[in-house]
Amino acid sequence: MHLTTAARPHPVADPSEARGLSRGLLLLMSVATGLIVAGNYFAQPLLNAIRGDFGLSTGTAALIVTAAQAGYALGLFLLLPLADLFERRRLAVTLYGATAFFLLVCGIAGNSVVLLAATALAAFTSVAAQVLVTFAVALSTPQRRGRVVGTVMSGLLIGSLLARTVAGLLSEVGGWRTVYWFGAAALAVVAVALWRSLPTVYAPVGMSYPALLWSTVGLLRTNSVLRRRAGLGALSMAAFTLFWTGATFLLAGPGYQWSEATIGFLGLVGIAGTVATLLSGRLADRGQVHRVAGAGAALLVAAWIVLAAGAHSLPALIAGAIVLTVGQQSLLNSNQNVLYALAPELRNRLNSAFMTAFFLGGAAGSALTAVAWNRAGWIGVAVAGGGLATATVLLWAADRMLGRSTRTQ
Repeated sequence: MHLTTAARPHPVADPSEARGLSRGLLLLMSVATGLIVAGNYFAQPLLNAIRGDFGLSTGTAALIVTAAQAGYALGLFLLLPLADLFERRRLAVTLYGATAFFLLVCGIAGNSVVLLAATALAAFTSVAAQVLVTFAVALSTPQRRGRVVGTVMSGLLIGSLLARTVAGLLSEVGGWRTVYWFGAAALAVVAVALWRSLPTVYAPVGMSYPALLWSTVGLLRTNSVLRRRAGLGALSMAAFTLFWTGATFLLAGPGYQWSEATIGFLGLVGIAGTVATLLSGRLADRGQVHRVAGAGAALLVAAWIVLAAGAHSLPALIAGAIVLTVGQQSLLNSNQNVLYALAPELRNRLNSAFMTAFFLGGAAGSALTAVAWNRAGWIGVAVAGGGLATATVLLWAADRMLGRSTRTQ
């Protein structure tokens, strides 16, 4: 399969003007997005099993999660701008096939080095999820943009959360390697479905690849809205990932002694966040995008206050997980809607810059988990999470003040 560059003549330069987005296609894109990002979260409930299989320390095992977040962030910067260079259906399907292959390698890895490398590479190519997000936005009308983003991002959220549950269950039945084999097979099927269903849409610009990357960096340098939204995304994702990585060690430890399958079920409580994602999309279409962001940031702080009691209280852990997910998804949806409204022709590069910062924050959160856990256990994780959540609120407040002062000048 060969990728087609923008240099070829194209029948549709702006698909939002010429194509509608059917409910069936939107559903497929939402499901496909969820399935491909799921592979980035398979390891979280499996860390204890992988640690035992390869004889790893807690800190080294946590690096598997960090590798996924870092690989995804790198892919967002290096691969997502290609959606402005190559024909988008071919690009998306090619990346789905590559991710399926790397997940297969994870399943047959003979040592931790191979597993780490394959995890990072699978995450690197799984940025196809974000290709589909901007693809769906381009196929929608401006009046439906918020709801379309909310729907596709709901699929992404459900995939990331159910990944933990499914991974835990499959690990109990066939071992942790079975999880990766299942993921590879599912993505192969999805790649075929996308190839048959997505329209052929050529890139809107004819820039060279280095120019695209430089343009993405330039947006961060010149666009203050992007910088502030990227900061909000990075801080909130760090606080979010800190919980899900730390919860694995907490629940597998002496206080709870849960199995991988039981740990995976914790992911189900976060599905409540999909309601927030859909609702925030509708509110964004009504001009409430900044209030949604503020509410999301405040919920992160509230969540970590509740989660601090999670070491000895399962209800607190569950309630905190729900509130944390609702806050995180509300803030993410708000950030993306603000950025997508800035310049339609720059959506892929704006999304690339924002999501790179977002998942670098996630990688930092995963790495911070090991440090906080080794120093002070769950209370150390809670203090770190609360600090990140508070910083998110402060940055949101600064963003609103700067936004108001700009409008009054």
